[in-house]
Amino acid sequence: MLRLTAFAALLAFLPGLGQAEEEAVTTFELDNGMKVVVVEDHRAPVVQHMVWYRAGSADEPKGSSGVAHFLEHLLFKATDTLEDGELSATVARNGGRDNAFTSYDYTAYFQRVAADRLGLMMQMEADRMKNIRLTEENIATERDVIIEERNQRTENNPGALFGEQMNAAQFLNHRYGVPIIGWMHEMQTLDMDDALSFYDIHYSPNNAILVVSGDVTPEEVRALAEEHYGKIPANPDLPERIRSQEPPQTAERRLIYRDARVAQPYVRRSYLAPERDPGAQETAAALVFLSEILGGGTTSFLAEELQFDSQIATYTASFYRPVALDDTTFNLIVVPRPDVTLQQAEDAMDAALAEFLETGVDAEQLDRIKFQIRADQIYARDDVDRIANRYGQALASGLTVEDVQAWPDILAAVTEADIIAAARDLLDRRASVTGWIMREEVTQ
Repeated sequence: MLRLTAFAALLAFLPGLGQAEEEAVTTFELDNGMKVVVVEDHRAPVVQHMVWYRAGSADEPKGSSGVAHFLEHLLFKATDTLEDGELSATVARNGGRDNAFTSYDYTAYFQRVAADRLGLMMQMEADRMKNIRLTEENIATERDVIIEERNQRTENNPGALFGEQMNAAQFLNHRYGVPIIGWMHEMQTLDMDDALSFYDIHYSPNNAILVVSGDVTPEEVRALAEEHYGKIPANPDLPERIRSQEPPQTAERRLIYRDARVAQPYVRRSYLAPERDPGAQETAAALVFLSEILGGGTTSFLAEELQFDSQIATYTASFYRPVALDDTTFNLIVVPRPDVTLQQAEDAMDAALAEFLETGVDAEQLDRIKFQIRADQIYARDDVDRIANRYGQALASGLTVEDVQAWPDILAAVTEADIIAAARDLLDRRASVTGWIMREEVTQ
């Protein structure tokens, strides 16, 4: 007789949760090479309009770290037709909100507005795709802004500085080892030529993805996109997106970061990990579950073993970033109790990982996590922001619409054996960095 799990029982009360439901997604490409994704949702008269450039910090030239993020700031300055700051002021005046963000693999700009304002958003976004007008004063002002941002978010945060060192040690050859905001000494030298060079190379329609989600039709979006973006010529000299790749990692690395401002010492372990690849997302799906099982809250394996059973730690966690163009990382954190050393915490973590590989995955826990993840996917469809981000992030990182739509079913098909197999491949100390962050003793 088949066992009815808690997961299966819950599925009976949530129709449609057991399998992926196709969203109303339409894709097409303009003559100039700009890719367009339209996700219809007519429940509210709002739209999310996003332009994603396949250019992030990992695409920067050596010696100019931070220029992708620097340029993101500069694109809110004047254009041929807009005054400095006028774009954001126009969005706000029309009852919307706008912003932008930079990651390793992309830079994205967005506006969330009433559906009947979509044409205006495209008009302004298309304008700054090619018509930005910078001054030396803009350069100096925004360079100071990003330097202050680094001071506040990184230089004043020992955990952030520690994380930078972990990434730099993890990636021997890839630009993922360079912070998105940039190294301070290189940020301080960014100038007009750096910004305009990156802009001229990467900010073109054939290097961009337009994602519109909400109360629109594909026909409306196509007409507006052709009117505003379609007249911008493609960049015939757009370079192929070639990244320096990691060599085989054959030696585990260790680092100790000391800072008098550290409030709580802890251990962090980073492993080089595969990302979601087009047409081959199964391993990444297994690692998503591995991250949740090992460190996804107070009911996770590491919490049970280290926080409650042995009382070694006050906090445990794991995190994994599956959407990336190239190999990414899988991280573990253990914060020991005050009477426990970092070495004891690390040893306990390694013993717990070995035990996990021996005992395997708890079936009921896996069912609960599957239900939680699938429920979150369903609820995310009520948010045009999350919808647009899901497609834009994936496509800018090398995935396809078909990969995005297949992802829920791939997650649902992951088995206990898949997770253990992925864990055994992942937990290779030769491709890892172990870091200790601790207080630096201040001598009088």
